[in-house]
Amino acid sequence: MALGKGLDSLIPNASRSTRVDVTPAAERVWQIPLSEIVPNPEQPRKFFSHADLEDLVVSIKKHGILQPITVTERTDGGYELIAGERRFRASHIAGLATIPALVRGATGQEKLELALIENIQRQNLNPIEEAFAYKRLIDEFNLTQQDVATQVGKSRPVVANTIRLLELPEEIQRALMDGLLSAGKARALLSLKSTKEQLMVFHSLMNETGVTVRDVEKAVAAKGPASRKGSIRRDPNLQALEKNLENKLGTKVLIHLRGDRGTIEIQFTGQEELRRLVDELDS
Repeated sequence: MALGKGLDSLIPNASRSTRVDVTPAAERVWQIPLSEIVPNPEQPRKFFSHADLEDLVVSIKKHGILQPITVTERTDGGYELIAGERRFRASHIAGLATIPALVRGATGQEKLELALIENIQRQNLNPIEEAFAYKRLIDEFNLTQQDVATQVGKSRPVVANTIRLLELPEEIQRALMDGLLSAGKARALLSLKSTKEQLMVFHSLMNETGVTVRDVEKAVAAKGPASRKGSIRRDPNLQALEKNLENKLGTKVLIHLRGDRGTIEIQFTGQEELRRLVDELDS
């Protein structure tokens, strides 16, 4: 289902909410009491910076809410937030009684998609939150990686490589969430076979300053071929072939040569992706 299709506006009870502008039904904005709105359970963002919220609170107190939040009407008569959680939280802190809101109908999938897209556009998600959101869209709504990529405006390899970050140990995932490690460095650690070695390299690099992605790749390469899922220092022609296949299939590909013979290793993260890859290879 294309994002936004089939979303019908629901008109709230006038005794509880006040319309603030005259627009077409699908784009009607209302002033809704904050007490009648509950957070979006599909919100992919779990961490909200206190400093960022404080800056937004100051702005709201001075200028008000410049962009409406988006909500859907609940069966109990209240509202559920779809997008705009930072504005919603900051408005509570600022002591506002009401907030301008666009009221729309939305399924569970659409609520997750809208919240995810808003956060991606604002670059609010850390890599792990983004990876979990992509995985939920695939696992809970039977989407393919290409479906997710189309919905959120990313390439399929980007979605696939982001999801792979969930294979890392929890400690490294936490560093990603806290901004202590970049996604590029984390992906380099994925080349190591064992969790133990991933953590060893991670710990050694965390004690240094100015570490680049190339530095991580060198540290991984120094572990030797036996420790790696695929050698980093390899034939560039072979790497180019792997990259071409990865772009076409949207997942990690390794080519292993032994003389004139060899194997092609195609990695997948779940049954849905396996089915997608089989379909790709059959077509």
